[in-house]
Amino acid sequence: MRIKINASFLLLVLIIVLLVTGIILAVYSLRTNPVDDALSANRVINMLFVIEDEKKPVSTYVLMYYPPTKRAAVFDIPGELGLLISRINRVDRIDRVYDPSRIGSYENEIEQLLSIDINFTIVVTKEKLVSLVDFLEGVRIFIPSPVSQRDDSGFIMFPSGMTVLDGDKAGVYATYSLPDEDREMEMFRRQRFFIGLLDRWIRVNDTLKTPQAAKFYYSFFRTGMNQRTLIRLFDEFAYMDTGRINIQSVMGNLREVSGQMLVIPHWDGNLVKEVVRQTLGTLTRQIEDPFNERSITVEVLNGTAVNGLAGRTAEVLRSFGYDVISIANADRTDYERTVIIHRSDDENMVKAFADVIRCTNIRHELAANDQDTEFGLEDFEYKAELTLIIGRNFNGRYVTEN
Repeated sequence: MRIKINASFLLLVLIIVLLVTGIILAVYSLRTNPVDDALSANRVINMLFVIEDEKKPVSTYVLMYYPPTKRAAVFDIPGELGLLISRINRVDRIDRVYDPSRIGSYENEIEQLLSIDINFTIVVTKEKLVSLVDFLEGVRIFIPSPVSQRDDSGFIMFPSGMTVLDGDKAGVYATYSLPDEDREMEMFRRQRFFIGLLDRWIRVNDTLKTPQAAKFYYSFFRTGMNQRTLIRLFDEFAYMDTGRINIQSVMGNLREVSGQMLVIPHWDGNLVKEVVRQTLGTLTRQIEDPFNERSITVEVLNGTAVNGLAGRTAEVLRSFGYDVISIANADRTDYERTVIIHRSDDENMVKAFADVIRCTNIRHELAANDQDTEFGLEDFEYKAELTLIIGRNFNGRYVTEN
């Protein structure tokens, strides 16, 4: 009898402790907000956004936003990205670890890939995406070419030009895949949709904050955020200039691994980490003249006998946000030294480009009457701000000897 009383007493004490703890946590959560905590810490806010269909991610984006400068960038994580998945101890698709009920493993792989911490995660299924877009009264996007195809679910038809997609059309546009569609074009299409969705979301943010709308709107997502935090997050995103978002894909080499085609990140994943570091530096840098943030045009010329080196180099440069407008062979294939030729008075811009590939051999474009037999400059018709002529001292990523 005495033992029963002691056990009951201990159980009662435990219940009281749990209740008090719950009350304290509830009060604390009402007084603090993760978004405000991030703002007070003056750090970049990283949000993972997943569009899911049939319990698999169709598109995965990491939105990086720095409130003090109001600038943002997006990284597109392709599902066929090949990584050494520690949980299964083999190289496989990154989306292989995706579990709709426990998304933590997927988050962890992306955090390791980009070398960042993800602060918030939002998952929306295709069905909920339809409802969300209708709730936002459509998403406005530009479709460059008309689409008229048939897949297993029926006809897919979209006219070219600027259009507003309703929920049903948005659900199809954001998730369809055709065998004959170029993979890069498919990714570009989905990226443009995501930016259009984000832009519309931000524009109607004030309407979403009304109590009745907020509850309905919150039901479209799976997220660890409560309703209050989600609204506060988009309050901050409302200052974002979506027209200037830099969106990049994690690039790599397409290889067959265990019978499936995987995109293996360049340089064992070190390149994407470097790109992320540079992107974060750009987001957090205070710039008085916003026009300095425009894309720099580059042409890449292969001055070696290594086939495809210019194309692979162009991929690296595009990863860093440069606009590569031309890829070609140089006038000869025996350049010993890599050279950067520029036509700009912006020395900081030229130096930043040179630092990306660790090149110190930099030349200003010569006047038309000057002769330069070493570089054959008179043979080229330059159209870009920077010309990179690849020499034998370039290993595909860096200049090894200057």
